[in-house]
Amino acid sequence: MIRSVSALLVGAALGGGAYAAPLPAPALDPPDTAMRATALLSGGCFWGMQGVFEHVKGVIRVYAGYTGGAADTAHYEQVSTGTTGHAESVEILFDPRVVSYGTILRVYFSDATDPTELDFQGPDQGPQYRGEIWVESPAQRQVAAAYIAQLSRAHVFGAPIVTRIDPAGAFYEAEGYHQDFMVRHPDNPYILINDAPKLAALQADFPALYRALPVRVTP
Repeated sequence: MIRSVSALLVGAALGGGAYAAPLPAPALDPPDTAMRATALLSGGCFWGMQGVFEHVKGVIRVYAGYTGGAADTAHYEQVSTGTTGHAESVEILFDPRVVSYGTILRVYFSDATDPTELDFQGPDQGPQYRGEIWVESPAQRQVAAAYIAQLSRAHVFGAPIVTRIDPAGAFYEAEGYHQDFMVRHPDNPYILINDAPKLAALQADFPALYRALPVRVTP
């Protein structure tokens, strides 16, 4: 994550998708009666991704971490080089009886990431910030692919969606100081400029889904 305030301001001015949120609901979003499911998503700095989904009703826990590379390179300093294959990611445990997988993706595309930015998000540059949906089943792949196709047909973004869909691999939790970073450091300049607006958008776009008290990994 870039922490220069001047760089952050430039990134904030340049970033962001030209679309009206919230986006339409997925047309394909079959019900799931399981008590627990997992969504694994990448889409920029995991601080903001984790911070947004911790406020979504039906989410049980959100972990910041790395996926896409090997276990021995799943460390922040190495991932930050952009050479490990890893992407900063969040593992979202959720109750699909309360919030569906399709709704998770709707929040993701509406407020958590800009799916038109390839290998960067706002001020953060490199393939470790790429947008990627890591699917854990054929059903998840169908929902994700159908939703991207639906949004593309509707031309809701001002540029093509470049978010990838790939099979989920191993997820490695990030270092403890990254967990709940947005909750623990709300006045951090990076959070104020890049992530606090995402949380405000979630509350405005999905008032029935928003919960004021986040679910946390740390005490």
